[in-house]
Amino acid sequence: MTDVSTPAVLLKFDPNVMHHGGLGAIRSLGRMGVPVYAVQEAAWAPAAQSRYLHGQVLWQPSEQPAEKVLAGLKRLSERIGSVAVLIPTDDAGAIFLAEHGDELRSRFLFAAPPAGLPRQLAGKYSLHEMCARLGVPSPQACLPDSLAVAADFAGTHGYPVIGKLATPWRAAPGQLSTAIIGDRAGLESAWRASQGGGTRLMLQEFIPASPGSDWFFHGYCGTSVACKPACTGVKDRSYPAHAGLTSFGRCVPNAGLREQVTGLLDRLGYRGIVDLDLRRDDRDGQYKLLDFNPRLGAQFRLFTGPGGLDVVRAAYLDLTGQPVTGAEPGEGRSFMVESYDPMSAMSYWRRGELGLRSWLASVRDVDETAWFARDDLRPFGLMCLRMGWRVISRPLIRNRARTGSGAAAPSTGAPRLRRGRAGRAGARTTTAGQPATQLSEGGST
Repeated sequence: MTDVSTPAVLLKFDPNVMHHGGLGAIRSLGRMGVPVYAVQEAAWAPAAQSRYLHGQVLWQPSEQPAEKVLAGLKRLSERIGSVAVLIPTDDAGAIFLAEHGDELRSRFLFAAPPAGLPRQLAGKYSLHEMCARLGVPSPQACLPDSLAVAADFAGTHGYPVIGKLATPWRAAPGQLSTAIIGDRAGLESAWRASQGGGTRLMLQEFIPASPGSDWFFHGYCGTSVACKPACTGVKDRSYPAHAGLTSFGRCVPNAGLREQVTGLLDRLGYRGIVDLDLRRDDRDGQYKLLDFNPRLGAQFRLFTGPGGLDVVRAAYLDLTGQPVTGAEPGEGRSFMVESYDPMSAMSYWRRGELGLRSWLASVRDVDETAWFARDDLRPFGLMCLRMGWRVISRPLIRNRARTGSGAAAPSTGAPRLRRGRAGRAGARTTTAGQPATQLSEGGST
């Protein structure tokens, strides 16, 4: 029988209220009966209203120095009252724990990759350099120090080229981490946008896309030798098209690709949850590594086995000293992000790559959705409201940007722990910097 008494904390640095991967993790662990706490930007973030959330941790640690983040996590541990599993949901969190987490290990259970490895893997140009050293197939790339060098690279490889922020966890709010650059004017615009920010622009060779050529791998590398689960799938649609997050994907076993990726993970000595993006290059038949995310992937619930095993549950079981058991998902399981896939489908339709009937057929029998769940409806409703407001307010935001006025920066103070719907009984709001306040734990419904 599985022991679910150890709480779990989802650590998020990126201020993104629409992050559906965190919601998937809350639901996955909450349905097991695990008391789940999650770092959230605001109480009315969609994921913060999940019935499976035991406690909201209202905190934005992204702009705080390491010592304050460590102090905040220690205070959070005191409020929870026991050792907890700690799972990062973004690159910044994974990097922070790898580089600064040693003094937290008496309070939290989390993966232990080599200290500098997550930063190297999450960095777009440092990943390219690592691939070159290890002989891993990857696109040609350049980290230009001038617009002239950038233009030379584009001229050599031809437009379009891919523009990526070299360290995307340092991106400014609203700044796109990846874009397809179609011409010299687009290159100049991307170059100007990257100047003065916290990260540089990297250019990457564009590998022509064809149906079924975009693949991803999700896995968990724990204390045992084997990576389990270790799953491959096809990204049918992304938003933005061919250069963004997965909006519709399918589980497609690929033994050769799985062996290629697990071999790389073994060579690196990697530990923890992992999400990789690859594209098969029809010019030479190789699967080329585009991105290596050393953390939870937003579409991880695609790879859910018949008994409920996914990478988050695998991490929880392994970190609490329990065997990782359960079957991996079968071929054909599908996943859709309702907030993005209709817009993605429109882009593919304009390109002549998707018809209405084909889109309807793909979504008619989808197995897993990012937001909608019959047993947890509030996040879906809030997502719809937020997306509707985004459409309505976009002209106002653009006008504000033109006039130079902007919203006030969000608070990054100490974490506040609030009761969730799964842990309301007797719980009260607490501030990590204040004297201890009793938190009464309620059971998950």
